[in-house]
Amino acid sequence: MLRLPSVAEVATSRPDLFAFRITAEVSRDDMSDMAEYMNRIFDRTDKVDMLMIFDRYEGAETGAGLSWESLKSRFRSVSNVGRYVVVGAPERAENLIEIMDHLIPVKAETFDTEVAAWRSLEAEAVAA
Repeated sequence: MLRLPSVAEVATSRPDLFAFRITAEVSRDDMSDMAEYMNRIFDRTDKVDMLMIFDRYEGAETGAGLSWESLKSRFRSVSNVGRYVVVGAPERAENLIEIMDHLIPVKAETFDTEVAAWRSLEAEAVAA
């Protein structure tokens, strides 16, 4: 299970669903470590779904998403992620997610509550 200062993986009832709770400002190191983690998953699986839960999110450090690992995982996610579900995204991010849903072959969705997101994914959080 991935545990970083600003990101914690949430165990799920589905082996092909990777859920993460973002609880603080995301640093460049955290973003890079999370991307490296997902790249390892992409190396061994065909398709996964992702759930991002923004909980007390404080934004991201300037340039956090510009590491090689972060950029590589973003490109790979286009072919390796089936559904990208987000809860509690900041308004700017929510608008971008809705636009991207129409431009890329990943089903991108936003929800106001965790319950609705988990239900949509037909999954639940479980003990790790």
